[in-house]
Amino acid sequence: MAVYCFRMVKVAVAGASGYAGGEIVRLLVAHPGVEIGALCAGSQAGQRVGSVHPHLAPVADRTFDETSADFLAGHEVVFLALPHGQSAALAGSLPDDVVVIDCGADFRLVDQVAWNSFYDTDFAGTWPYGMPELVTADGKQRGALEGARRVAVPGCYPTAVSLALAPAFAAGLVEFDDVVIVAASGTSGAGKSLKPHLLGAETMGSMSPYGVGGGHRHTPEIEQNLARAAGAKVSVSFTPTLAPMPRGILATCTARLKDDVTEGDVRAAYENAYGTEQFVQLLPEGVWPSTGAVLGSNNVQLQFAVDRHAGRLVVTSAVDNLTKGTAGAAVQCMNLALGLDECTGLPTVGVAP
Repeated sequence: MAVYCFRMVKVAVAGASGYAGGEIVRLLVAHPGVEIGALCAGSQAGQRVGSVHPHLAPVADRTFDETSADFLAGHEVVFLALPHGQSAALAGSLPDDVVVIDCGADFRLVDQVAWNSFYDTDFAGTWPYGMPELVTADGKQRGALEGARRVAVPGCYPTAVSLALAPAFAAGLVEFDDVVIVAASGTSGAGKSLKPHLLGAETMGSMSPYGVGGGHRHTPEIEQNLARAAGAKVSVSFTPTLAPMPRGILATCTARLKDDVTEGDVRAAYENAYGTEQFVQLLPEGVWPSTGAVLGSNNVQLQFAVDRHAGRLVVTSAVDNLTKGTAGAAVQCMNLALGLDECTGLPTVGVAP
């Protein structure tokens, strides 16, 4: 049994007025080892926190600071929940001994060509990738995060997809060149900025695709993760869809099975990969993931089927895009960086109904 005895660590959150930043603050409020310092925002700097996040009662009377290196100085951990392309400059102004955890895309990709193909800002380099449970050809990603001072938190879709398929690639059960993913996300995945197509009147009772034809920015990140598991290049067809719900991702991920692979082979590979993981749950046979079951938790639910007719492995995963898909992963990585119990402050129980 872990003994929870901590030296309090002072943390700051840049971008705290957004959905991801607010979710980080929600988790930090319940974390026994941190003192919440600066809560920074852009256009909402100077506003009362409770006017933006009324659910964050313990910090509701505080005021958002400006997003600048001056307000972030003096903290041991800084979370960056900023729009893509804005983290690199701010991170460069922070001392090397500060733990900086970026929830944007700035430092996720290894390949500069892939970055330039999907983003319109300069390539900033690569930080340790913040998915501890990711199965790679060499083991787990967790080891790269222990004691790290810079961490790139994964995207929400790559979290759902990579954890769904990586064990199959690492175990050599599926082919590298025929991976098809269709995933549905709640509207909070698009951020808090006002967009006409995200208005309630547009999304209620309606689903729609976007980023069709390989255009979604998470595609190279998904391919990068699966290639690390496979030890070879993996090509992915990824189609995201917008679902009429605030939170959650349900991803259906399929890959062509190699000859003679059995259901027993698949279950053994996934049990070996995730049997001791606290946040990744392979469900009992016949039980399928749902976004409602992981709402507000740091959990990932998985289930698979072998489609003999099509010769494919089908893996379905469910995550809360704001918790395990972003903020929960960020806090999990902070725990590893600071040498704390990895699960500290992270909920494993969802909210229902």
